[in-house]
Amino acid sequence: MIPDRLPPLDSIAAERAVRRLDQLTKPPGSLGRLERLAVELAAIQGESLPQVAPPAMLVFAADHGVAAEGVSAFPQEVTVQMVANFTAGGAAINVFARQHAAHLEVIDVGVATPLPDGAARHPRLVNEKVRLGTANMLENDAMTRDEALQAMAAGARAAKRAASAGSRCLIIGEMGIANTTASSALLAVLTGGPVAGLVGNGTGLDASGVAHKRSVIERALAARRPDRNDPLGALAAVGGLEIAAMAGAFLGGAEQRLPLLVDGFIATVAALVGRRLCPGLREYLIFGHRSQEPGHELALKALDARPLLDFGLRLGEGTGAALAFPLLDSACRLLSEMATFDDAGIGAGS
Repeated sequence: MIPDRLPPLDSIAAERAVRRLDQLTKPPGSLGRLERLAVELAAIQGESLPQVAPPAMLVFAADHGVAAEGVSAFPQEVTVQMVANFTAGGAAINVFARQHAAHLEVIDVGVATPLPDGAARHPRLVNEKVRLGTANMLENDAMTRDEALQAMAAGARAAKRAASAGSRCLIIGEMGIANTTASSALLAVLTGGPVAGLVGNGTGLDASGVAHKRSVIERALAARRPDRNDPLGALAAVGGLEIAAMAGAFLGGAEQRLPLLVDGFIATVAALVGRRLCPGLREYLIFGHRSQEPGHELALKALDARPLLDFGLRLGEGTGAALAFPLLDSACRLLSEMATFDDAGIGAGS
């Protein structure tokens, strides 16, 4: 289920994109990073004139047993309330999905509270529930290895559905109260970084709340003792079902040669898990924004990533990646719609 390898980038498509960029009515390289982004998209899709529209937005939702330790400013019930909001079309990611004419799915891989009938039956909601939230990582492994693999498989299926529906790019987001706690714990394992430098205020903790959250993570890591060289085991020990599903969606999307627009802290940790399981994933990842969560900087460094935006965001849902999507679309349109010197009858040396 975890791919041994992913399709290699298409160097021929990338070279053709470079040649076309140099023929367009502008000084070579004058559009800077946008040009490099266009070449990157060509290599990922294997097309000298890539397209990223329409995108798919996949929001994975699950609960976390560690929420019982008071590590979030909001109660666990907010997870199910926000899932209902997603299906009703009222969340920030819904706004951006409408803006970009995106295919939007909300995938329940572990919401602990029953969904209202209207949300549960909504066509935007996909029921892939593995279990009713994770266990409290202070007391037990968050999930079994098999459950982590089941959630990853659900993510891969969502990516393949999006590709089958004609989506040309994936924006992958999440919802789950206490998932910054799970992500911080998982990142500490995978990077060996100290917990103190990773933990932020999540959805609005004060200083004492952040200190408590840090203590919970440190105690959980001492109790679980996950191995940084076993990413699947670490995911099962201290991760989350939606984090596992996101990792699976990244891998499944790469198998379909889709550009993967990574959101903030939690999505980046999921991408790091995916890359540790299959190193070739990194070539398909494009990082949308830099989160306010302090751990995001370390996660980005672990992936040698430079985000497109820095807007001080910390919402999740895929919103930061959605805001960055127009840059990818502009890079594609630059290649396909801008005139060459020959088209415009302009001498390249003039």
